[in-house]
Amino acid sequence: MKYRTLGRSGLKVSALSMGTFSFGGVGDFAKVANHGVKEARRLVDVCLDGGINVFDTANMYSLGRSEEIVGEVLEGRRDRVLISSKARMRIDDGPNDEGTSRYHLIRECERSLKRLRTDHIDIYFMHEWDGVTPVEEMLGALDTLIQQGKIRYIGCSNYSGWHLMKALGVAEAMRLPRFVAQQIHYTLEAREAEYELLPIAIDQGVGVMVWSPLAAGLLSGAFGRDRAPASSRQAAGWTEPPIRDAERLWNIVDVLDSIAAARGVTAAQVALAWTLTRPGVASLVVGGTEEQHFLDNIAAVDLELEAAELERLNQASRVPYIYPYWHQHNFARDRFSPGDWALHASYEDLGKV
Repeated sequence: MKYRTLGRSGLKVSALSMGTFSFGGVGDFAKVANHGVKEARRLVDVCLDGGINVFDTANMYSLGRSEEIVGEVLEGRRDRVLISSKARMRIDDGPNDEGTSRYHLIRECERSLKRLRTDHIDIYFMHEWDGVTPVEEMLGALDTLIQQGKIRYIGCSNYSGWHLMKALGVAEAMRLPRFVAQQIHYTLEAREAEYELLPIAIDQGVGVMVWSPLAAGLLSGAFGRDRAPASSRQAAGWTEPPIRDAERLWNIVDVLDSIAAARGVTAAQVALAWTLTRPGVASLVVGGTEEQHFLDNIAAVDLELEAAELERLNQASRVPYIYPYWHQHNFARDRFSPGDWALHASYEDLGKV
């Protein structure tokens, strides 16, 4: 396993984190998997043996059951690992059962700690933007939890660029805690984060953790133009991530399959290896329903793709060069910062557009 520094912090995280989305199987989460304590312990053991040191969950995964299983399985070895969890999503029917208000965050953090059987959460993510609660209230509540020793670092997830910059600006102006990480969806199929979120990561020192880096299995090698497993979450009705251009997806899969066959590895390993080359990326949050999935993913950390392979993947997957980026490419690239290049490097072969 390789370890990377998480954003502008001193925290080292494994290049792969273990996602526990499949633990519990309550409600709609049963469409993904239904791992109980016994199965979860076996998968966690595989990840620990592979050097993974981050275990990611959320208060809303299986309505808290995922956190309970994580807490039980990691009991007695808590000091060996980092736990990340999240709050913000609706978890019940009451008027204060969602959001990032002081009331909701402090209550949900304390509930998560009990379920996780721990006295602190290492990385606490705001699971989604809340446009109703003032940012200063959210950050003030997180500051309280930090001062109480209940959380160590804070992050956000699924924010847009302006949401993230607003939060960072308020933190600086009011001397409140600053997000050290963002957990985002970013894959060969979904590269929209390159427009704003990756440049911000580089410029502002906000580490990137990627959720569902195999696009819910669509980039794993199990899917193709003429193949789709009957037992997949898509077959069960799961709709994330949305695929707006199926032909583009299968073109990407064709390139993955070709490189994988030539290198004697799996398409999943190629997809993960590409994502680990991207600027700002600290860790990929991977899941799986069986041991082999995790063993396969862990092996991707040591796969180094050649420049020609990376270019083939880039050509098949890069997103449209929208305004103002094409204009910047034409007239400003001699004064780009490292943050700018997080997007523009993928278009350097285009000349003037």
